[in-house]
Amino acid sequence: MGKKVNFIALTAIIGISAWLFGGDAESTELTQAVASNPGDIAWMVVASAFVLLMTPGLAFFYGGMVDRKNVISTMLQSFVALGVISVIWVLVGFSFCFGDSLGGIIGNPMTFFNFRNVGTAAHPEIGAGLPFVLFALFQLKFAIITPALITGSLAGRIRFRSYILFMVLFTLFIYAPLAHMTWHPDGLLMNLGVLDFAGGTVVHMSAGFAALAGAVHLGPRNISRLEHANIPFIILGPGLLWFGWFGFNAGSALGANEDAVVAFANTHFASASGMITWMFWERFKGRKMNAVGACIGAIVGLVAITPAAGFVTIQESLLIGFIAALVSNWAISRQGKSGLDDTLDVFPSHGVGGMVGMLLTGVFAADVGLTSGHTETFIWHLVALVGAALFSFVGSFALFKLVDLAIPLRVSGWQETLGLDESQHGETID
Repeated sequence: MGKKVNFIALTAIIGISAWLFGGDAESTELTQAVASNPGDIAWMVVASAFVLLMTPGLAFFYGGMVDRKNVISTMLQSFVALGVISVIWVLVGFSFCFGDSLGGIIGNPMTFFNFRNVGTAAHPEIGAGLPFVLFALFQLKFAIITPALITGSLAGRIRFRSYILFMVLFTLFIYAPLAHMTWHPDGLLMNLGVLDFAGGTVVHMSAGFAALAGAVHLGPRNISRLEHANIPFIILGPGLLWFGWFGFNAGSALGANEDAVVAFANTHFASASGMITWMFWERFKGRKMNAVGACIGAIVGLVAITPAAGFVTIQESLLIGFIAALVSNWAISRQGKSGLDDTLDVFPSHGVGGMVGMLLTGVFAADVGLTSGHTETFIWHLVALVGAALFSFVGSFALFKLVDLAIPLRVSGWQETLGLDESQHGETID
């Protein structure tokens, strides 16, 4: 009875909010004319779809990496973000990220509450002249995949309901402030000259440090040995991610322009460099070249090039992929000896990869980086790196603590032994 009452109450709240606070017909009507370049609109629709595909790609990657009794639960933890974050985004998420700036830290939640004034007309300052609703949809895809990235650290031991609550709180109170500070015209980091072309700080560092906080809070699994359930899934996932990352990075140019072409090329070559470096480094260390390593290397290259994608040359993108692969490989080996149970090495891949990318953006960024004879951008990147790392880790750790008080985060011992597929969802892959 209680569950039915909660469901009815939630439905009523969403329905009443949509009726009371919906935008007027003039601001939300999707058929009104816009002055945007049709080519830019077409590219951004495609890019948004590319980025959306990354979340199912992540689901396959993580699902293949875990053991057989946790495949469905792990994949669903990524997939469910498509629904949960989309609803939150319409209500207040987009406003928190891009609403009127409150001290350069976060947006006013009432600015675009329930997508009020988010229609096909362009915003005068945000979205590069695109239909504003298209810009909001593109940005939504970034907000969706960020909490999904965190789940790899918590695989096999987190309660599904608790994860959903954490995902909502993380999006509003960790992701949104970082997005606002970095990408809003009045954002604190934006005005300090910090460069993040497509989310190295906003997406990958925030997810990586949240994953670290989650691993610390939850503690190790009962059985830490991991047998990958499906190697083909592991290969398929990064293939979809690589494809989607073209929208992630090149789409962040917000138009069909030269910046998009540069970001597209850099994305590909950094990933290729990361993959090859990882495989040959493993061979140099006396280990076999394997599919899992190749996939991780490719993803690390993608992570590292993300903040720099529109600011560096192809030759520099190759170097970024090379450096990031070596550093993340080392970080994974160190983490493996630490006793910290980050199940799928989210922190060394995304957290460390994001930090490497952020620092190297300060080194190589055209006209303002160290290689151009300037130090200010690099110094601010160092400052922002420390600030974002502390904010993401401490804030996420506090959220994990808070959620744990409301709904216990960790499943019981017998549920973990049985596997989350059956104990949380009543489903198995057999």
